Amino acid sequence: MKDLKWLSVLAFTFSVPFSELNAQEISNENDELEADTVDVMISDSEMFEKDSVICDETKDVACLYMPEAFEASLDSLIGVYKSRYHHGDCESDSVGTVLSDSVYIARLKAIPSLMEMNYNSIVGRYIELYTVKKRSQVEYMLGLGKYYFPIFEDILDSEKMPIELKYLPVIESALNPRAFSRAGASGLWQFMFSTGKMYGLDGNSLVDERRDPLKSTHAAAKYLKNLYNIYGDWNLVIAAYNCGPGNVNKAIRRSGGKRDYWAIYPFLPRETRGYVPAFIAATYTMTYYAEHGICPASISIPLSPDTVMTDKRFSLVQVSEILGVDIEVLRSLNPQYRRDIVPGGKNYCLTLPSASINGFIEYQDTICNHRKEELCPQRIVVEPAKGGYYGATGSGVYRVRSGDTLGAIARRYHVSVANLKRWNNLRSDRLSVGQRLIVK
Repeated sequence: MKDLKWLSVLAFTFSVPFSELNAQEISNENDELEADTVDVMISDSEMFEKDSVICDETKDVACLYMPEAFEASLDSLIGVYKSRYHHGDCESDSVGTVLSDSVYIARLKAIPSLMEMNYNSIVGRYIELYTVKKRSQVEYMLGLGKYYFPIFEDILDSEKMPIELKYLPVIESALNPRAFSRAGASGLWQFMFSTGKMYGLDGNSLVDERRDPLKSTHAAAKYLKNLYNIYGDWNLVIAAYNCGPGNVNKAIRRSGGKRDYWAIYPFLPRETRGYVPAFIAATYTMTYYAEHGICPASISIPLSPDTVMTDKRFSLVQVSEILGVDIEVLRSLNPQYRRDIVPGGKNYCLTLPSASINGFIEYQDTICNHRKEELCPQRIVVEPAKGGYYGATGSGVYRVRSGDTLGAIARRYHVSVANLKRWNNLRSDRLSVGQRLIVK
């Protein structure tokens, strides 16, 4: 997700009043804290070995420029997902098969889609990549899709937007809500920090709502709708979602004003040239995975959780230990809490397995007090220790430093000037650097 500063440029260029874009909601920041658990997407080096000048992406799958989420190595993804899956009832074929163009064309045509599902040799290479070379990764994402796709569908449907946009997070984040890109984008929909703020996604040291499945999907729907109001073409919309409206605007100008994705294709950044084909191929793969012998992984995330609002401060570990819910399940259901801490002070949403909702309501005070100082410490009112001030030598004696006066020393030790002079047999207020004074 790119910064939205180019939306004003586009609105002017295409005679769309910027006020229509809800400027209050539209705007690189990656100040993630060291202890935060984020899954940085790590590239597979083999995807970049061939020089693009001599590499034909229409013929060689190794030449394709993959969206960053799909560049992540399978080993790192399995490490991220391992606590969320177990073996299912079916087993994928070990080797995929490349099918004929006519089969891909017929299947894409059969997808009930408002968006264009175009086919060409580039889309075919991406389908080959997903269904043959990245089969294991697709298994894991299909498993996660059991939980996330219904969330996306409900929100997209309520916004009267194409339901197939639910597959956009597949190429944005590989359906990993903790994914953190090299550019600093985070979450399922890969919002930049500042852009998320503009769309009402809260962000601080404890909470990152870019990772919240519900809130980030609502924000993404608003952004995509704003882009559609500019372009009127969904392929251009998702291209702009990837590289920013400014780059799409330049590609349109360089093409002579054409406003069709495939017409401006040569003028787009290399990454974006692969973005729409990757989206079409992801939609194909998520629809026809069974025909390619791919079996979705089974997930441990409850598929029908429930939510409760709370203004209390507590740790997910406290909830886990009192209610007996696995901590990894709680983290999967609540990825927005960066330190496992619900901050309190205002209403926050906590997602729990349905069977645990009543227990949380009944035992909320017990949860908040359980190992509180250890798991969820928060010191607010703290009194400083008495004595031992800078310059003190111990045993109630103070060594005078440059700039000290009797009045300042008296105030520091909460005594009177008269007592200081009496205790130290002083006849005047004059002090010498290094002089020792009895202060109590």
